[in-house]
Amino acid sequence: MSESYTIGELARAAGVHVETVRYYERRGLVEPPPRTASGYRQYSADDLWRLQFVVRAKQLGFTLAEVAELLGHGGAENVLGAARAKIAAVEAQVAELERTRCRLETLARLCEDGDANCVTLRVP
Repeated sequence: MSESYTIGELARAAGVHVETVRYYERRGLVEPPPRTASGYRQYSADDLWRLQFVVRAKQLGFTLAEVAELLGHGGAENVLGAARAKIAAVEAQVAELERTRCRLETLARLCEDGDANCVTLRVP
């Protein structure tokens, strides 16, 4: 017999809450599993792998829509393309954060010097 999990066991194994599993089912990221005669969901090892994939992708910054696309069009080429796109987006965010940090440092210096621009938040 293959390994099976209740929803609670599946959630624990993947490190998420039961409600997260249910939400991912509603979103189509995890297939609704068969149920026992008493109505309990019975998940498979494949379901655990899929749920762990979703969790790892979320940790890497992918949106649920992006995760769904990766799951629907899996394969190394698609994952590679998505990873490269995510890297470019992260690099753009890092650059914007660096610009913001520089402007905040300038503002802090203006405030330390008593410059009137400090109060108006005008940073050259």
